[in-house]
Amino acid sequence: MTEGAEPISYQGVPLDIPVLSSTNEQFGTLDKVLQIPSEDLFDGVIVHTAHGKRFVDRDQIDEITTKYIKCDLDAAAVEALPKPDGAPVYDDNAAAVEGHNFHDWLDRTMHGGWKREN
Repeated sequence: MTEGAEPISYQGVPLDIPVLSSTNEQFGTLDKVLQIPSEDLFDGVIVHTAHGKRFVDRDQIDEITTKYIKCDLDAAAVEALPKPDGAPVYDDNAAAVEGHNFHDWLDRTMHGGWKREN
């Protein structure tokens, strides 16, 4: 899996790439990169796993590449990863507000396609 992988900034890492344990076992895929923009700091990542979304702190990440993210977590640490917490996050969904019927008009005028993430 490491063949052709180049180091990359957290700001350019593609979504849905594999997230690996310290033994190179894939335990999920990248859902979201977390940062503190006001301080220009990388905070960690949210990972889709078989058990739902989990938070991986920046200090648990060894390598970010164009093909994968490698963590310093063994199997037990992966199982113990916490669910993300904090303030709710909203994403806009431009496709949700397209269309010409009354329902689509309501979506555009009432909430503009904003949807709370789970």
